[in-house]
Amino acid sequence: MGSTFRQDLLADKVALVTGGGSGICKGIAAAYVAHGANVGIVGRKAERLEAAAAELSALGPGRAFALPGDVRDFAAMERVVDTLLERAGALHIVVNGAAGNFLCPAARLSSNGFRTVLDIDAVGTFNVSRVAFDKALHRGGCIINISATLHYGATLMQIHAASAKAAVDATTRGMALEWGPAGVRVNAIAPGPIADTEGMTRLMPPGQLERANRAIPLRRFGRIDEIAEVALFLASDAASLVTGLVVVADGGASLPTGMSLGLSGDG
Repeated sequence: MGSTFRQDLLADKVALVTGGGSGICKGIAAAYVAHGANVGIVGRKAERLEAAAAELSALGPGRAFALPGDVRDFAAMERVVDTLLERAGALHIVVNGAAGNFLCPAARLSSNGFRTVLDIDAVGTFNVSRVAFDKALHRGGCIINISATLHYGATLMQIHAASAKAAVDATTRGMALEWGPAGVRVNAIAPGPIADTEGMTRLMPPGQLERANRAIPLRRFGRIDEIAEVALFLASDAASLVTGLVVVADGGASLPTGMSLGLSGDG
């Protein structure tokens, strides 16, 4: 679908998108490139990133750079940001979307499994944001964290991901408070079930798609491009007074009981 926003919305901007090699975050990176930004995409698989960067750059007018690295490693993120600054000359926007998830009941969830998801989602969000603030954003900029609706009530077999995303929300508000005086806006997007993602196929229990669809007030799952449009808005001057906000984009799925449908927006 065509974008709501003019093509030069992010002209001359530089963005860093973690998890940008696939799913929702690849969609956000694509939207940023298509609206004029140069975008560094971060992930652990270099070959996958290089292919994604080539695909995204073809969208123009912006360009995409593959920046392999593990968000759990603070020093690795320092190298990533340094490389982006060398190649693109600036950094204005950070999207923290790297995430891990799997279905597992609490009684069988290992300590390592719980810790791994917290490290990727919550610690990774902190690491990238802190490095970006130190090296570029202390002069002003925008951070967008990708959250979820899992923790709004309780979600079966998702205590690891729900705990991680609750931490992401708290980090979003805390950084918005502390870094606002430096001109940094920090917001989050909490996607509900998004149809065209790996997360939908992996995390939705078999046979539950139609039931879940009927439970959503808008009676449909979301699309990656719809989340990308929210990310475009939050990165734009139209959101210049918006900070510390978690934007829920789930078609109303979290409204009936205050609980999610058991899905993360991670894609």
